[in-house]
Amino acid sequence: QVQLVESGGGLVQAGGSLRLSCAASGRTSSYSMGWFRQAPGKEREFVATINWRARSTYYADSVKGRFTISTVDAKNTVYLQMNSLKPEDTAVYFCGASMYTFANSVSQYAYWGQGTQVTVSS
Repeated sequence: QVQLVESGGGLVQAGGSLRLSCAASGRTSSYSMGWFRQAPGKEREFVATINWRARSTYYADSVKGRFTISTVDAKNTVYLQMNSLKPEDTAVYFCGASMYTFANSVSQYAYWGQGTQVTVSS
């Protein structure tokens, strides 16, 4: 079992930055961690993923160059640093754990957190 708790969301102006955190507990070393987001009326979409051990990362084109996913083993935490935020980044952001490497599909994730709201004003 893996438990995930996201934090760090909030309201920010366009061009600003936020850092989201995902605290993981349980047997996480076998998993890759990912961030997804879901805007009102839209499906949950992939943002970024990282492998705990190899630190290999993969990003959606829409966030590449603006967002950075990282991990801190000692804290068992995954971060999503979001820079140059745009109004279209507004969504609930979810952290997930997957048995697959470079997993970019919702169906590939076995565990999810409760989500944290990010709102970017224009």
